[in-house]
Amino acid sequence: MYTLRGKTIFITGASRGIGREIALRCAQDGANIVIAAKSAEPHPKLPGTIHTVAEEVRANGGQALALKLDVRNEDEIASVVTEAAQHFGGIDILVNNAGAIKLTSTESTQPKSFDLMWGVNTRATFLCSQACLPYLAKSESAHILNLSPPINLDPKWLENHCAYTITKYGMSMCTIGMAAEFKDKGIAVNSLWPRTAIATAAIDWLMGEEGMRASRKASIVSDAAYALFTGPKGSVTGKHLIDEDFLRTKGVKDFDAYAVAPGTELFTDFFVDAAP
Repeated sequence: MYTLRGKTIFITGASRGIGREIALRCAQDGANIVIAAKSAEPHPKLPGTIHTVAEEVRANGGQALALKLDVRNEDEIASVVTEAAQHFGGIDILVNNAGAIKLTSTESTQPKSFDLMWGVNTRATFLCSQACLPYLAKSESAHILNLSPPINLDPKWLENHCAYTITKYGMSMCTIGMAAEFKDKGIAVNSLWPRTAIATAAIDWLMGEEGMRASRKASIVSDAAYALFTGPKGSVTGKHLIDEDFLRTKGVKDFDAYAVAPGTELFTDFFVDAAP
C-alpha cells in the first residue's frame, strides 16, 4: 500500500460534507490538501468554511491551503490551480467533488437551475481536470476522482429529474473519456458514488431528519477514496465505483460503524439499483 505523505490533493467543494471527509482522511497520511470552495465566510445555515477545514486538516497531520473558488468561473479555476501547484510544487490528485442538485421535472426546471447544475457538475469537472492536467502529467501517482454515479439508463433515473441526471452523467462520461485519453500519461480517472444516502446538508435539505437517520456517514466515501488513492498505481481506471462494493474488495466486512443510526433501514442512493 502506498502513502499519501507529501502528495498534493486538490478537492473542490471541500468546505463540508464528503469533500471535507476526504480531506481529513488523506491528511492523516501527512498529505498536502488544497481546500477549494466558495465558502470562505461562515454560512448562516451551514457549518464549515475553507478556513475551518484547513485548521482540521492541520490538526489531522496534513498541510493545508484554503483557496476560495467558484467552479463555474474558468478564470478562477485557472488562477487557483496555478496558485496551488506553485505553493505545493505540483498536484497529484484532483477530486471533483463540488455538486449542485435540484430535483425538478423538465417542465418546472428553470434555465438558471439547469445552468447551475451543468456549470457545477459537468462543466467544472471538465475544466478543473483540464487545468490540473499539466501538473498531473508530471506526477508519479496521478489520479482524477469524480464524485459521480454509474450511468444507469433505466428511465426511472431520468423521468423525474432529467436535468440533474444529465449533469451527473456528464461527470461520469468524463471519467470514461479521460481515463482512455490520459492512460498513456499515467493518469488514472475514476468515479466514486455511495450505495446509500450520505448524511450531508443535501440529504438534510431533501429528506429531513428521517433521511439523515437512514443514511451513512460521509466517512464511508472518504475511506473508499483513500483506499483507491493508496492502491497499486494504475490498477483501477475508467471505473464507476460504488463505495461499499469497493471497500468489500479491500476486505471490509462490517459496515455498521458507518450508519448514522445503526439498525435503521438505509435509503439506497440515486442511480443505484436496490439489492435484490
